Amino acid sequence: MSVEEKASPVDENGSIRTPSESSAVPYSAADEKRLLRKLDANLLPAVIILYLLSFLDRSNGRHLALSFRTACKGKCSWHTGGAVANARIEGLAADLHITGNQYLTSLTLYFIGYVLFEIPCNIILKRTTPRFWLPTLTLIWGVVATLTGVTQGLSGFFAARFFLGVTESGLFPGVVFYLSMWYKRHERQYRVALFFSAASLAGAFGGIFAWGIAHMRGVGGLNGWRWIFIIEGLLTAVVSVLAYRFISNYPDTAGFLSPSERAHVHARLAADTDAARPEPFAWSAVRSALADPQSWLYCLAFHTLSLPLYTFSLFLPTIIADLGFAAARSQLLTVPPYALATLLTVLVAWWSEHARRRAPFVVASAALAIVGYVILLANADPTRRPGVSYAGTFFAAAGSLPRDGARAVVARGQRNLGAVIGTQLYRPATSPRYVLGHSFALAYLVGNILVAVALWWLLSRENRRRDERGGRAGKLEHGTGGKDEIECEDLNWRYSI
Repeated sequence: MSVEEKASPVDENGSIRTPSESSAVPYSAADEKRLLRKLDANLLPAVIILYLLSFLDRSNGRHLALSFRTACKGKCSWHTGGAVANARIEGLAADLHITGNQYLTSLTLYFIGYVLFEIPCNIILKRTTPRFWLPTLTLIWGVVATLTGVTQGLSGFFAARFFLGVTESGLFPGVVFYLSMWYKRHERQYRVALFFSAASLAGAFGGIFAWGIAHMRGVGGLNGWRWIFIIEGLLTAVVSVLAYRFISNYPDTAGFLSPSERAHVHARLAADTDAARPEPFAWSAVRSALADPQSWLYCLAFHTLSLPLYTFSLFLPTIIADLGFAAARSQLLTVPPYALATLLTVLVAWWSEHARRRAPFVVASAALAIVGYVILLANADPTRRPGVSYAGTFFAAAGSLPRDGARAVVARGQRNLGAVIGTQLYRPATSPRYVLGHSFALAYLVGNILVAVALWWLLSRENRRRDERGGRAGKLEHGTGGKDEIECEDLNWRYSI
């Protein structure tokens, strides 16, 4: 491992090390903007591409769901296993002798692996370096995805889906931690949203990609579903090798920064409230967090967000296909809703950052998604009025995906627990209206608004309390003996709402 790979801005106590150049001349506003543009250009493209590949690989399952739906053509149920004998499109059911219930189990296993290994993967990141660990994770999940395409039995398919979740679990939270070593807290939301927009982009691109690869059915004696995994897995592995070159580590070893720029990045982080202060573990802090209603509300907010997000992502092609469209056309019809979601993810994050507001955008996005699910549920005969339900998918996409990008830096584990539940809701017996799945998504969205409003009120009340006690809204004061803003009752601290 090189000197650059060993260097880290984080010491054994969790503090950011300040280099000797930290006495650099203060930057002007113009210099600050130029520095941010330089950071964006050198840091964001690589991690965005990695997440695009991650979401592309994980969402292969949503395209395979069409195999069951198209093969059955109303003549069989996933529950009976009739799809095995009738599979004709991608050939997954025929190759692996897998029933619909077993297919849904494979989706659940992915998220179980994701939830269980999210924290261990990030511990490894902190013990190694981003340049080593993020590309290594990508390489491993590329290999797992490729092997999925050559698996010969149900147990192998289950194992592959589980380990795909394991290997992908470290990327998103790892990148959020990685960006925290470069950007101030109020700057991260927009960057995380740009990073997360790759999920929507992958949804759009994945539909086109799956449509094209499906035409390879029979090439090399393999069915189309195998080529989807093999090609996307190999592409991921190749990109991961390139990522070892393009992922940077930390500011103090960044070759694209001058010594004065490195010093300024450290100075910015040190001035950004408690970003550079150590956070030693204490059970008292754990007890305080568990007793704090806000902690539970944050977890609940992300839990109620997860189910609509992942059910929409996993089952959109099937929902559209059950409106009466052919499988190939259904893949292409997933592109416009995801394209809209990509645009709104970036727009909402930019607007939220510049307005320095969070809660209004969360509530408005959830309300927009609610409109979509109400439309889907209200259409009593989707096959006769497919345009109505298809319009509903635009509202659902526009409301579900952008708000996740705006709030995706907290409570990831709770979010993915909701995804585990969601994988079992869109059962073929409920098609084409999918009342069970849509109703759950709608209820979760209503709950998400209620939780967001409760947090909005609680945090606004706390900010007013600090105003009344004479605090000045601004940066957190230093020299507080290592206590956080709650323990020391810093009156200058304000929650961003």
